[in-house]
Amino acid sequence: MTAPTTARFPDLEGASVLITGGGSGIGAALAEGFALQGARVAFIDIAEKPSEALCARLERAAGRRPLFIRADLRDIEALRSAVDKAACAHGPVTVLVNNAALDDRHEIADVTEKFWEDNQAVNLRPHFFTVQAVAEGMKKTGRGAIVNFTSTSFMINHGGMPSYTAAKAGVIGLTKGLAGALGPHGIRVNAVAPGWVITERQKALWVTQEALDAHIDRQCLKEAMQPHDMVGPCLFLASDAAAMLTAQTIIVDGGVM
Repeated sequence: MTAPTTARFPDLEGASVLITGGGSGIGAALAEGFALQGARVAFIDIAEKPSEALCARLERAAGRRPLFIRADLRDIEALRSAVDKAACAHGPVTVLVNNAALDDRHEIADVTEKFWEDNQAVNLRPHFFTVQAVAEGMKKTGRGAIVNFTSTSFMINHGGMPSYTAAKAGVIGLTKGLAGALGPHGIRVNAVAPGWVITERQKALWVTQEALDAHIDRQCLKEAMQPHDMVGPCLFLASDAAAMLTAQTIIVDGGVM
């Protein structure tokens, strides 16, 4: 269960919101955050069981069931179809959150061409093609907000996942280029760069008490970051409160030193 933000953004009520990777972790927290604002939420994920469970929980909590669309983001045609389904159900998407990612660790010597292509096909390529799929609807509406999730991993020289860090650095370049191209149409494009957010996946695969303590010791704010800590910044960027904010990256890492 995530903690709802105390901030209220009236313009998000009724907004057509699409989130990639919304079934668990940060994505699930974002789906909840937008749902509690009264938005019409659709999310794309490949995991059916947790996604359906999230929909049932949010229907009880927010009074409206999100639309779960099963699709593999590596399949661009399936991605385009998912965007069409979201638009048919909720109207043209006016808020897009490109959240999905796969931060598997990998050594330089072990990376094959196929691994590299598959990694980029999750961590960078869908960001562009999802934007491409929603852009015309946003242009016709005359407004839109896109939030691309990047990561601080490349900023702190994380050495354990070079393909991932390359993709996440690319997300910032893509964000700035898209902001320049879409700004004349009233569409804002920004990025959020989380630090180490302790999701269930992180706990299962990489979190040890020693590593977590060492990381928190580097933060100005001395507590572990949770998925719900990403909700407020994302709602802000999606809302009219950020009306003149575009081409920017907001770092949310507890103030890592």
